[in-house]
Amino acid sequence: MSQWKQIQNLEIRLLEHVDYLYDDNFPMDIRQVLASWLESQDWDTAASDESLSAVLFNNLLSQLDRVRAHELNFLQRHNMKMIQQQLQVKYSSSPINMARVISTCLREERRILSSVCMQEQGPLEKSLQNSVAFERQKNMDNRVGIIRGTVQLMDQAVKYIEDMQEDFDFRYKTLQSRDSTDRNADCIKQEVTRLQDMLNRLDFKRKEILSKMDVAVKEIEDLMTSQLSPELQDWKRRQQIAAIGGPLLTGLDQLQNWFTLTAQSLFQIKRQLDKLGELVIKVTYECDPIPLQKPQLEERVKYLLYHLIKSSFVVEKQPCMPPHPQKPLIIKTGVQFTTKVRLLVKLPEVDYQLKVKTIFDKDLPPGRVSRQFFILTNNTKVMDIEDYSNGCLSVEFRHLQLKEKKYINGTKGNEGLLSVTEELHSLSFEACFTVQGLTIDLETSSLPLVVISNVSQLPGSWASVVWYNLLTDEPRNLAFFCNPPRATWSQLSEVLSWQFSTLAGQGLTKEQLSTLGEKLLGQHASCSEYHVSWSKFAKENIPGKPFSFWMWLDSILELIKKHLLPVWNANYIMGFVSKEMERNLLKDREPGTFLLRFSESHLGGITFTWVEHKDNGEVKFNSVEPYTKNRLSALPFVDIIRDYKVISDGVVPENPLKFLYPDIPKDEAFGRLYNSQRSKVYPYIPSTLIPISVRENSSTTPASDQSPELPMTLGEFRLAPRAAVF
Repeated sequence: MSQWKQIQNLEIRLLEHVDYLYDDNFPMDIRQVLASWLESQDWDTAASDESLSAVLFNNLLSQLDRVRAHELNFLQRHNMKMIQQQLQVKYSSSPINMARVISTCLREERRILSSVCMQEQGPLEKSLQNSVAFERQKNMDNRVGIIRGTVQLMDQAVKYIEDMQEDFDFRYKTLQSRDSTDRNADCIKQEVTRLQDMLNRLDFKRKEILSKMDVAVKEIEDLMTSQLSPELQDWKRRQQIAAIGGPLLTGLDQLQNWFTLTAQSLFQIKRQLDKLGELVIKVTYECDPIPLQKPQLEERVKYLLYHLIKSSFVVEKQPCMPPHPQKPLIIKTGVQFTTKVRLLVKLPEVDYQLKVKTIFDKDLPPGRVSRQFFILTNNTKVMDIEDYSNGCLSVEFRHLQLKEKKYINGTKGNEGLLSVTEELHSLSFEACFTVQGLTIDLETSSLPLVVISNVSQLPGSWASVVWYNLLTDEPRNLAFFCNPPRATWSQLSEVLSWQFSTLAGQGLTKEQLSTLGEKLLGQHASCSEYHVSWSKFAKENIPGKPFSFWMWLDSILELIKKHLLPVWNANYIMGFVSKEMERNLLKDREPGTFLLRFSESHLGGITFTWVEHKDNGEVKFNSVEPYTKNRLSALPFVDIIRDYKVISDGVVPENPLKFLYPDIPKDEAFGRLYNSQRSKVYPYIPSTLIPISVRENSSTTPASDQSPELPMTLGEFRLAPRAAVF
């Protein structure tokens, strides 16, 4: 079943989350009509390859032309034509952006599907779902709308006061212009009384509008404090979780709408106060409420506007190297990285071009001496209005590079105890502009970054990024790793599953996570609230092994991503299974039943174990020496399974692998994945690379030659894979 068909069969709760994935950047209409084609393309590679993304963009347009011509009705053809034109405008100059959007959508779909196999969601995902509750958003929409309506009605009230004052002013000046000898006449006295009544009504209306303004300003202030600011902080927290593989981050359009409507209300109140100030110049009187209350109201409005706009300056896309889109917040010196900032308030006017400047390591803790870097490329750009993102002001820095500062005599000073992969840095953004007479200094910063100088530091750096963003919502805690907090196993296991769903397309089952828990926690594995230290997770070696738990797990992720992806996503790799469980699963199965698991003794290795039954009823388990990336680069793993042979005592080689656990015939499971291409170049004889293991009697094998995987077997045979060409 295709991925899209599986998505459509999900329960409503999960389908609501799918709705968040698709918007004007990539409409669901296209996902529907091109489902099979989209899933057959390599969007992950295209997301970091400009030439491939350009090819796929043109192919997508061609596919849409084909569908419109043959498969859609008149109305659908019209709608699809409009969508196609929008895509061309949006992505023709940068098709790689489209590839990144599609890659993200498909990856998040896989993550949602993988979460179905979990018996229950983890604590982080539950909290994030609560944070985007529809009722809360509906309440926010209603409240912002009510405030906006109230402020617009105040415009009419101010206009009414202006008309009333003009009438009063005209009558008053007319009375003044009369001859002084006529002022004692009864009609004059009546006019004076009428004017006094008008002034009393005018005074009442001035007090009334100022009271309404005061209430509106208080309501806006409460809205900003109790709802708008928490919504923004919640979005930033979800951005952290999305950065480390969690649920996809929803767009900023909803927040921008709330921020913009609130700002418009404040700007409108400011204009209303300005108008009242003009009215006072023409007509004022003793105890006039406008001169008494207007200054204080103006200051409050300016204060709220200043802080609203200042807080709306956010990092929409955290710094990321295009070759590693799934591992943001890691920057390698000399390699370009991208980032994007956005202003959530759509401004009515800006007095001059809004220039944004990037600054590196502005927020280093006092007294910290560490490696120092500077931005090598242009670090200043002007914000532009993005038509396709609802008219917001934003700027994307696409070609930033870091370079490490040189030190006299080659010394770098007194470096701390932190390793390169634990040392955190910051990227800040600054701007200043004036809007409607209000000068605003903008400043925001990225989440803490890890700077590396070699790709070999990437796994350790990613562990630091994951640990930080899992355990704190502080945006600038650059001293975090001086005393890193512990994580509970329930938190950590959820994030580990996200790593597999994000990088490999299929998350971990509860059984697989349980096995990982036993490996990391030992006797504490059954306790979900047991605390794991940073050192145990990423620094200390696994007992008896020359590598840490994280290095072992990361090597498996890379192996899946580069060599095992189709097999992993087909759920054919049991992966993480204890020795005891492996034997319990296989012992009662048909001879030749095998399962696939990851090596515990090799970094990035996969092996298979199969069961045999002797005539006397004895059960034997056989495991082949693990296949690593070097060997899998030469021969695909599914072809190894298909062609694998065992030679024993000169007997004709045979393939002992018959059934994938529990009872799936091998060719039925892997047939569609086999590499069926054979050499057809005449006059050469076609050749095939066949993996062979030589079975030797363990009694004649020196102990030093024993495979490190032998503890997983009964120890009776050593199965060392070799390759032969036939």
